[in-house]
Amino acid sequence: MNAIGKNIKSLRQSRNWSQEQVATKLGITAPAFSKIESGFTDINFSRLDQIAQLFGLSAVELITYHNQEEQKKYNSELQQLKDKLALREAEIIELQKKVISLLEKS
Repeated sequence: MNAIGKNIKSLRQSRNWSQEQVATKLGITAPAFSKIESGFTDINFSRLDQIAQLFGLSAVELITYHNQEEQKKYNSELQQLKDKLALREAEIIELQKKVISLLEKS
């Protein structure tokens, strides 16, 4: 399954829609939609835009969509990295102060 198909499936499942319901809304068959969702069929931009609109998103939002659990995971990882970076920056500042102090003494 490709990333776009995974996003489409996640959005569809979050709304408790069946593949057949989505296919009907898109005017295609359920097997055709299944192939899109599973990544067996490449979708053109107009179909991508149609699917995005169905979910109330732009095509870019559909492509970059993360479900809530994934988003929480990414946010948590990002916060951990920010915290580590802040600690390293504080260490660098302290080391710079020591270097300046040593240079002033010599």
